[in-house]
Amino acid sequence: MKTYEDAFVTKKLKIHPDERGFLMEVLRNDDEIYKKFGQVYFTCCEPGFVKAWHYHKIKTDYFTCIHGTARVVVYDDRDGSPTKGVTKEYILNRDNPQLVKIPTGCYHGFEAIGDENAYILSITTEPYHPEDTDEYRIPFDDPKIGFNWDGTKGF
Repeated sequence: MKTYEDAFVTKKLKIHPDERGFLMEVLRNDDEIYKKFGQVYFTCCEPGFVKAWHYHKIKTDYFTCIHGTARVVVYDDRDGSPTKGVTKEYILNRDNPQLVKIPTGCYHGFEAIGDENAYILSITTEPYHPEDTDEYRIPFDDPKIGFNWDGTKGF
C-alpha cells in the first residue's frame, strides 16, 4: 500500500530581531519537514496576477514569502490520498512567517495580496531541468479545482 506525505504541512518560522534588522531561518536539514535539497530560487508575482496551477511528479516544493503578502494555495489531487480533493490556503508575510511544504502530486499556486509585489522563496528537492521540467499545468481558473482567486489574470 502506498503512503502519502501530508499535503498540508507547514513550519512556523521565527524572526530573530535586533537593532540592525532581523534573521529568520527557513529550512534546516535536521527539520522534521525536510526531505532533501535540489535547488533554491525566488519568484515574484505582481498584484492583480495569479501564478497557478501546476504540480510535480518528482519534486517537493517548500514556499515562504520573503517580501509582501502572498496567498499560497495547495490542492491535493493524489489518487488514494486521505486529503484528495481538499484545498488549503495560506497567507504568508512577515507577520505570519511560515514555510509551506508542497508534496508531489499537489497542485499549487500563489498571488500577491495588497498593493505590493509578493516574493516567494522556493526550495525544491530536485533542480530544474529545461528539457524535462516536471511541471504539469492547468489554467488558474480551471473548474477541476474551482478556487476563486482575487487576482484577475493568471499564468
